[in-house]
Amino acid sequence: MTVKHVLQAKGSDVATIAPDASLTELVDALAKHRIGAMVVSSDGRTIEGIVSERDIVRALASDALPALRESRLIHLDKVAVRDIMTAEVHTCEPTTSIDEVMTLMTAGRIRHVPVLADGALAGILSIGDIVKARISHLEWERSALVDYVTTGR
Repeated sequence: MTVKHVLQAKGSDVATIAPDASLTELVDALAKHRIGAMVVSSDGRTIEGIVSERDIVRALASDALPALRESRLIHLDKVAVRDIMTAEVHTCEPTTSIDEVMTLMTAGRIRHVPVLADGALAGILSIGDIVKARISHLEWERSALVDYVTTGR
């Protein structure tokens, strides 16, 4: 099974956010779309980074935002997405196997992998998408084996 198969079932919509958007806009968009990460892109085609709930928590807990920590007031509208995003993004292609994506996610401890087709953003896979696809495939295999054992075909 490849990334292409998962995207055919899931769809290729990707929520993106501009690098100069504020954390307020980011938090609102994550909540609105009920997702855990967004691709950072100025044009919706190229990837400049990725930003997740983890990035937000790390930024709030770090010394990277001293003005926020000192005042004890969180001014999310004064911090840009580019200030907390992960710039080194692990990606895959439609021809990448799901096993390869699982290995990438496990090794990199990442939950979201954007899909690039011909250098342009073509989708995104979450760990939930991968689990759902694997369960579906295993159920299909089990059904095929049961059918083979019971009917001989």
